[in-house]
Amino acid sequence: MRVTFGVLGPIAAWDGTGEAVALRGPRHRAVLARLVVARRRVVPVGRLVGDLWPDEPPGDAVGAVRTFVAALRRALEPERAPRAAPRLLVTEGPGYALRAGDDAVDAWRFERELTAAASLPHGEAAARLADALGRWRGPAYADFADAPWAGPERSRLAGLRLLAVERLAEARLALGAAEEVVPELDAHVAEHPWREDAWGLLALALYRAGRQGDALAVLRRARAMLAGRLGVDPGPGLRRLEEDILRQDDRLVAGDGSAADRVWATVAEAYDRTVAPGTRARLESTVGLLRNLAVTGGSGLAAAREHRMAAIGAAEESGDADLTARVIGMYDVPAVWTRVDDPGQAGRVVAAAERAVARLPGGEREAARVRLLATVALESRGSGSERARWAAGEAERVARGLDDPALLAFALNGVFMQSFWRAGLAARRDAIGAELVALAARHDLVTYEVLGRLVRVQALGALGDFAGADRHAGEADRLAERNELPLVGVFTGWYRAMRAAATGAAPVEALEAGYRRAADALAGAGMPGLRDGLLPLALLCVRLTHGQDSAIGDLEGWGPYGPWVRPVLLLGQGRRAAAGTALDRVPDPPRDLMQEALWCLVARAAVALDHREAMRRAAGALAPAAGELAGAGSGMVTLGPVAAYLRDLEAALREGR
Repeated sequence: MRVTFGVLGPIAAWDGTGEAVALRGPRHRAVLARLVVARRRVVPVGRLVGDLWPDEPPGDAVGAVRTFVAALRRALEPERAPRAAPRLLVTEGPGYALRAGDDAVDAWRFERELTAAASLPHGEAAARLADALGRWRGPAYADFADAPWAGPERSRLAGLRLLAVERLAEARLALGAAEEVVPELDAHVAEHPWREDAWGLLALALYRAGRQGDALAVLRRARAMLAGRLGVDPGPGLRRLEEDILRQDDRLVAGDGSAADRVWATVAEAYDRTVAPGTRARLESTVGLLRNLAVTGGSGLAAAREHRMAAIGAAEESGDADLTARVIGMYDVPAVWTRVDDPGQAGRVVAAAERAVARLPGGEREAARVRLLATVALESRGSGSERARWAAGEAERVARGLDDPALLAFALNGVFMQSFWRAGLAARRDAIGAELVALAARHDLVTYEVLGRLVRVQALGALGDFAGADRHAGEADRLAERNELPLVGVFTGWYRAMRAAATGAAPVEALEAGYRRAADALAGAGMPGLRDGLLPLALLCVRLTHGQDSAIGDLEGWGPYGPWVRPVLLLGQGRRAAAGTALDRVPDPPRDLMQEALWCLVARAAVALDHREAMRRAAGALAPAAGELAGAGSGMVTLGPVAAYLRDLEAALREGR
């Protein structure tokens, strides 16, 4: 029997006929919901006990959990023979996991529909989004609004729902349904007034409905709300929309089949008719398209990653070393985040690039060699590989001898990605960013100018120069708006949330709201290497720096940051022995933008536990970064001055002599 599960509302399950499965009492439902949150991962029995009874578990709590699981198994697999192994709610290692299929949970289907809609024509996208939103029966995990273990997932899904509402409105606007969309958007902004995209859509809908005055009034309301409640000015998108409405810009008029669309269709048809299938020209043209697709974010970025690997495979199958080198090296998409989105694919790209380097004729094709070595440096980011660091330096050295600004910019991107071999190198990265900005501005390399400015935003943030970082963030936004680079706003939005956390005197709730807005923009951006664990880490940093150690949450949702967060969380729960064990196992952080922040978490736990070895490790790693703000170099989070952690470490080590 196929069972499906619903968490977009109260927790529910349905059998293959659509009939509701009886889930019995609230504890049974909590166990099921907790396992859905884990997304097929094992949840230890001890964790379930702590989540079900956060204050005082009963004496036989473990036995009670087993009873709940047994009852759930009977309800979910009623036809299973008495001694047959369960196939859905399974026992594994120290706990239980729910092995639900990819489409067995309404929240998972909703996310998939939202992602798919981004690449569909407006009519199909509107239908898919309306269907996806129709799956909601109430707030996500409605039965567990106060459960700490459900909080991060509830917030994430709520953000995705708001994004889906706005994308549906955008699709319907493109289809000419401005009048129908206005009341829906009016209600949406009233309920969620901090969402700038929603204000912009409402103003655009009013304008297209022939209500220019009302559209301008909405934008004035948005400005007043943002300034009054959040203390911020409208972003560049709202400012530009107001200017366009005042001058009645043609771009605000809806319509299918723009001149650009017609040109695209005509040229694509001519290309397909003229260039024979299977030619090298087609393969190289494909990589050019993938490069452009990657900067669109969302499903475009995911598709570019997927098809890039296929293009590399096709080039290698041809046996042409030069073609392979071009196909690999032409994908010079600027990258500013130091954790790859797909580590397995990155490793395959590096291996292909290394094979191509080895096959190039000695002393020839230097530009191709630079591109391949820069690719190795970029795709090995965060690995700490000495080979990758050498590749970055060699690519830069050779590129400086060639008269090719774009090639040098690509090489400098690789140098940036390999500039994390120790902590405290923000000034070095700022110099790289400055050279990228100057080089790109001279030669009209827009995406590399944006990269350089984002690098400077990160580096200047680490150095505490927020005025300088603000200037570069504003320039990056301006370039992104003019050149349709939507992913830039993800980074500048997170930077502004971090800046507020680092410099403002706002309440913790307001700072957390800023981070949640930034996380909304990241949803569906196609960058799991950036997204995973970032919002919980940001909220943790806010609470720690504001003395709210007891409110730092549970151990879920931390993604790649879990090992460094866990000792601090366990200390916050008063579990000192477990925290010490976790600290014993903490590895050195990856050599990336987060390393100073993660070392400061280690330092905090080590001082609290008087863990001498961990204190010495953290002090040695952090010493070169004494003049920086921990984590601010990421442009995402901060834990305050590194110097403060070094003082605490020094004092603790001195006292223990």
